[in-house]
Amino acid sequence: MAVAQTNLEKESDDCSLLPLVHDIIKCMDKDSQDVHQELSKLKAKIQEAREQISNMPGIDSSPPEQQQQLATLREQVRTKNQLLQKYKSLCMFEVPKAS
Repeated sequence: MAVAQTNLEKESDDCSLLPLVHDIIKCMDKDSQDVHQELSKLKAKIQEAREQISNMPGIDSSPPEQQQQLATLREQVRTKNQLLQKYKSLCMFEVPKAS
């Protein structure tokens, strides 16, 4: 689980397209033949971003469904907080300390 989360964090950290665009502009300024290679890197990066977006949880839900899920989760959090506060306010028996 931790490895998958670490891989996901690495993938999500590396989502900037600006360095690739910068490399393309530099190649164009130099009249370099590497422009096509840099453009293919950009195209691959955009395709990777599209795949990540399509794999996101909840992407298939409509906005009203997402709002309903959010409201349900907020209600669950509110109820759990109330129960936690109630539990904290209960009179606890004191455990005698060992002397």
